[in-house]
Formats: sequence, structure tokens, C-alpha cells
Amino acid sequence: MKSFSVISLLLFLLAGFNQAFAEDLTGAGASFPYPLYSKMFSEYGKQNKMNINYQSIGSGGGIKQLLAKTIDFGGSDAIMSDEQLSKAPGKILHIPTCLGAVVIVYNLNIKGELKLTPDIIADIFLGKITKWNDARIADLNKDIKLPDANISVVHRSDGSGTSAIFTDYLSKVSSEWKEKVGSGTSVNWPVGLGGKGNEGVAGLVKQVPNSIGYVELIYALQNKMSYATIQNKSGKFIKPTLESTSKAAEIAMPDDMRVSLADTESPDGYPIAGFTYILVYQEQKYDNRTIDKAKSLYKLLNWMINDGQKFTTPLHYAPLPEAAKTKAQALIKSITFDGKALE
Repeated sequence: MKSFSVISLLLFLLAGFNQAFAEDLTGAGASFPYPLYSKMFSEYGKQNKMNINYQSIGSGGGIKQLLAKTIDFGGSDAIMSDEQLSKAPGKILHIPTCLGAVVIVYNLNIKGELKLTPDIIADIFLGKITKWNDARIADLNKDIKLPDANISVVHRSDGSGTSAIFTDYLSKVSSEWKEKVGSGTSVNWPVGLGGKGNEGVAGLVKQVPNSIGYVELIYALQNKMSYATIQNKSGKFIKPTLESTSKAAEIAMPDDMRVSLADTESPDGYPIAGFTYILVYQEQKYDNRTIDKAKSLYKLLNWMINDGQKFTTPLHYAPLPEAAKTKAQALIKSITFDGKALE
């Protein structure tokens, strides 16, 4: 009986020892970085003998669940507004993990790469340009035989950081869009079909002939979809690549990293790009959270912006530039438990 008690005690202490270093974590939010996070969390979990469960439910859902404190961290491509932050039960940090490009995908039987200007994109999604062989599109693409077919617009149906980046871009390049529709994770789309997640939009565009939509670059590549070259603010037609996406971030950035890269001032930057963020409470002592849970989250975040960056490029995400990484590191260092640093 005595030996059994000793063994039980040792097992209990061992379990506690492991738990102190690797508490399981739960997150939810953006579908934009889901392929990257799946890889990152799988690798980190194996290295540290823990589970990280991340649900791809859209940025709006991630923000909602973080505000309700039902998850350890949220994922969002959308920057939380001052109003949203003011209603949060604690200060929320925006920690960038990588950059992504929102690309304009289309399902057309054409030869050659489609070029689009900001005003044409806005007017297609406003429902003002309804035919593929519209004079404005045709004049821009003289080397392509465009069909005399109606344009089918596809957009997100859920609260989406991808939509936040795209509608932020449209609001910057079109005063009519800004006035009539505006920007955000969810807007009242003037025209089109709705798909849930980047996956849903990609699926619909693939299924519907003569359609157009917007998805994260990796979803276009995974689904072997065609995507447009876009004219940026400097007048250059920029193809979405990892390099042109990174160049979009060659601008001044605030310390809190709540920065829009849409319609970037960078002369060689792709114009529909943005950071994707992990959202966490700066003060980790709340409800029944333990310091071990806080430390597990702290270590994961440090790994994501350092060692974890090696997984970005192979999955077609742009890694954090050094300036952004430095600011992200400072934000992580500011995380506390009961007012004390976690380092």
C-alpha cells in the first residue's frame, strides 16, 4: 500500500512538472493564416508535448471569442477598432505573425494574365461593371480576348479579416465605396454570392464560370486558380508574390502594430496586403487562468515570431520584416501575469 502511494505521488508530481512547462492552448479566428498556423502549431506541439487547438472561424469570430474570454488567443487579419478595444475587459495586444496578400481570383477561359486597376475592381464589386468585355477592362487587357459574359461576384459571408483588408483597400481607392459600403470584417455587399471562409470563396469561384472573388494567396495557389495583377498607388502593375507582399510593409509602423498596408505607399509593394495578428490580453491573470498557461502562451508567441518564421515562405506567406519582428518582440515582452513580466 505504501509503495503504491509513493508511485502515485511521483506520477502526480511528474504530471505537474510537465504541466508547468506545457499547458494546452486554444485559439480561434482568421482563416487567412490557417494553413500556416496548422503547420506551426503541429510542429511546436510535438516539440513541447502539448496541444494547440486553433479553429478557423473567421477574424470576427476570433475577436468575439477573445472578448468573451473563451479562448487563450484570437487570430485576426482585421485591426480591432478603438471602439472595440474600449469595450474589451482588458488591454488587447496585436502581435503580427506574418504578412499575406489578398488576391483577386477569377474563373475565365482566357489566355494571358488579367490586369486590373483600383477603380475597375471597386466598380466590379459595386455592381457597376457587369460584363467581362466592358470597355474599361478590355482597354486595359488588349492582348486578351474577353468573353461577352456577365460577371459573377463572390465575397465572404462570414466576419472576415480577409474582407477587412479588402474593404479597407476599396475604401481607400474609391470614395463611392467608402461612402456606400465602407470597411470592416463584415459589410453589406452591393452584389454577389457569399462563401464561408477563404475556402468557401475559392470553392465558389472554381465552381461558377465567369466569376471573380478575393482570397488569401495560398488558397489561390492550392486551388490552382488564376489571379490578377493589380496597379498600385505608384502606377505600377504588381503581381502578388512574397517579395511584393513584404515590400508593402516598407512604411513607417506604429509601436502597437495596428497598421494598414492597404493601398501601400511603397512603390514596389502589392496593394492589397496586410499583417495577420495573434490577439492576446496583455495582463494574463484573469478568471481561472494559471501562470503556467500564461507562460505557455508567452513561449509560443516568442517561437512564432522567431523560429516559427521558417514555415512562412514554403506556405506562401511573407515572413515578418526585421522592423516588424522587433516591434512584435517588444509587444510580447509587455505581457504580464499579476503585473509581473513573464520572462
